[in-house]
Amino acid sequence: MKMVVAVIQDKDSNRLTDALADQNFKTTKLSTSGGFLKEGNTTLMIGCEDANVDAVLNIIKDNCSQREQMVAPISPMGGNADSYIPKPVKVEVGGATVFILPVESFFQF
Repeated sequence: MKMVVAVIQDKDSNRLTDALADQNFKTTKLSTSGGFLKEGNTTLMIGCEDANVDAVLNIIKDNCSQREQMVAPISPMGGNADSYIPKPVKVEVGGATVFILPVESFFQF
């Protein structure tokens, strides 16, 4: 058994959880925030059998799109101003960061 932990953008969370539910994969949804853009993310924990990991990964790939977004600069308040960019820049956001962990045992009461 595996635990798939997927960190995705909030914008993709409803579409992904619906697609996983359609294929009978149960999820636990956690609200998280990213360290780079300081925006809300969603972290999904998905338990599945080893044979279903590829199916889960394909559903994640199909429902979490990458896109460009304009990001306003954050003032370096006391930090290093060398890398400070004073105007908005385009960054690529979205997609998914996925971790696959082995599960030694699983209990449901």
